[in-house]
Amino acid sequence: MAEIKFEDALKRLEEIVGTLEKGGIPLERSLKIFEEGVRLSRLCNKMLDKAEKKVEILMRNDSGELESKPFEQDEE
Repeated sequence: MAEIKFEDALKRLEEIVGTLEKGGIPLERSLKIFEEGVRLSRLCNKMLDKAEKKVEILMRNDSGELESKPFEQDEE
């Protein structure tokens, strides 16, 4: 699968779920898009895991220990 953005993969996954839930498509087509959905789901999970690891690295203190910090949103 070519390089795809997380948001695009998630959007396509939502489309696949909608199509499968609606039904009315041939079994062969259902299986094909189901397989695509499984690949996209795994890809999204992989991307989320990678992002989580980056966040953990950024949240380590000077001693190398994970430090919990509250998320602060900029107020506009």
